[in-house]
Amino acid sequence: MQISYQAPTPLEYFAALVQSDEHFPLLEAVTSLAQDEYPELDMEQVLGDVDQLLARLKRRLPRDAVPLQRLRSLNQFFYRDLNFGGNVNDYYDPDNSYLNAVLRTRRGIPISLAVVWMELAQGIGLVVRGVAFPGHFMVKINLPKGQVVMDPFTGQSLSREELSERLEPYTRRNALSDDFEVPLGLYLQASPPRDIVARMLRNLKDIHTSQSDWLRL
Repeated sequence: MQISYQAPTPLEYFAALVQSDEHFPLLEAVTSLAQDEYPELDMEQVLGDVDQLLARLKRRLPRDAVPLQRLRSLNQFFYRDLNFGGNVNDYYDPDNSYLNAVLRTRRGIPISLAVVWMELAQGIGLVVRGVAFPGHFMVKINLPKGQVVMDPFTGQSLSREELSERLEPYTRRNALSDDFEVPLGLYLQASPPRDIVARMLRNLKDIHTSQSDWLRL
């Protein structure tokens, strides 16, 4: 008997990845977003490339490295040695949201850089989460002596004062100051993986709308 197998479409594959919140495969779901733009995308190759980066990072770490040491080594590896960083020259290029392109060019936007960075961080035992900060995606790292909030675009750790300063235009624009002031901590809540993927899709939607690219939209 002849058995035929039809590969799922990119949309079917994506739908299968995001159907459940249990063990949500964030890296794979985000990588799959590029399948529509890159039909020949080798998903296994992209995921394997991240695994290779993690293996290189692990070889640098002593077995007894404390969390702060792991964080510093990761940032040295990611931002300085590999030269990942924000695409300041073409921020609204759709490729900044596609992980295959981000891994190739080492350039992205805060949320795409954060996805790769968090995968490496979790791989070396750090407790990290994404933060859906207004207008600029962040990551936070839980350390024994406290929590660090970092801008994945630059790798810079941000103080409460710096975060408040970045938040001020948003609160002023939305009339959330004075009597209606919202505590900073509410803007630093962890973002579930599903919300991260949704935010990336909204980013792409906004880019295609601004460029009147109705087919991609």
